[in-house]
Amino acid sequence: MTHHHISPRARVLPAALVAAGMLVPVVAGAAPASAATTPQVTCTSDQAGLAAKLQKDITAALATRSGTVAVGLRDRTTNTTCSLRATSSYDSASVVKVTVLATLLWDAKKTNRYLTSREASLATAMITKSDNAATTTLWKQLGVTKIKGFLAAAGMTRTVPGSGGYWGLTQINVTDEQRLLSLITAKNTVLSDNSRAYILKLMGNVISSQRWGTPAGAPSTVSVHVKNGWLQRATHGWRVHSIGAFQGGGHDYTISVLTHGNSTMSYGVNTIQAVAKVIHRDLVPAAPAASRYTPTTTPKEAYVAVPQG
Repeated sequence: MTHHHISPRARVLPAALVAAGMLVPVVAGAAPASAATTPQVTCTSDQAGLAAKLQKDITAALATRSGTVAVGLRDRTTNTTCSLRATSSYDSASVVKVTVLATLLWDAKKTNRYLTSREASLATAMITKSDNAATTTLWKQLGVTKIKGFLAAAGMTRTVPGSGGYWGLTQINVTDEQRLLSLITAKNTVLSDNSRAYILKLMGNVISSQRWGTPAGAPSTVSVHVKNGWLQRATHGWRVHSIGAFQGGGHDYTISVLTHGNSTMSYGVNTIQAVAKVIHRDLVPAAPAASRYTPTTTPKEAYVAVPQG
C-alpha cells in the first residue's frame, strides 16, 4: 500500500493477532517451560527419511532467526508436508494479490467470460510488478462480497479480507495460502485450467528484483512461480512473506513462508531464503550447486523504500 492508504485506524492490530504474537518467546535461551509451548516444525512423507531430514533442516535454518515465522510445504510426488504455525494470522501485504487474481478469474468463469484487456493489464501489473494501484482498482471492482465468495469456494476459511479497502491488511495464514497454491497447481472445480495456467504464467514472470524468497536455492531443472509481500508497520516491524509453486526434478511442490517481527525487510527476506534453500536441497538433492537459481539476496533499494509491495 502507498503511504496514504494507511490510516491510524488501519494501524490497530486485531487483538487476536497481538495475542498470537505474544506466545512466542523473543529471547534465546527462554526457560524450558516456555520452550514446551513454542510450536515445532512437523513433517510427514511417504519417502523414507525425508520427513525427519526436512524437520531437522528447517528447524536448524530458523534456530538463529528472530521474529515469528510460519512455514508450509507440500510435495505431491512424495506426499510430503511440513508445517509450522500453520494457522497463525499475518497481515497479508502483497501476497493477497494472488487471491485477488484468483477471485477475478473465478468470478469471470461464472458468467463464462474472458478477462477484458483492461483487467488483463491490471492483473499483469499486480502480479509481475506488485503494482498497488492496479490491486486497489481490482479490489474495488470485485468488492469484499465476491472476495469472500471465492474464499468460501476455495475452502480458505481463516482468511479475512482487509476492511475499508485495506487489502494489504487481509489476515492470511499458511494453511489457506497452501490451499490456494494447491488449487492453482492441480485440476479442481474452483478454478478452470485456463485460469490456473494464467495465474502460474504471471507468477512465473515476476520481475527479477522481486524473485527473492521461496525460489532461493531452487535447482535450474525446476520451474519457479512466486509472489512476495512486504509491509512495515508500527507493531511487529516488517511483515515479509513469500509463496511459491515449483515443478520439475521429479517433484511438484508448493512453499509458503510468512514472517513478522523483522527489524528490516532484508532480514525477513534472508529468513525466508534460509528455509527455502534447505527445502529445495532436501527435495531435489541431485542438482549441482552451480545450477541452482539464486535470486537477488538484497532487494533493490527502490523496493525497500516502498512501504509495502
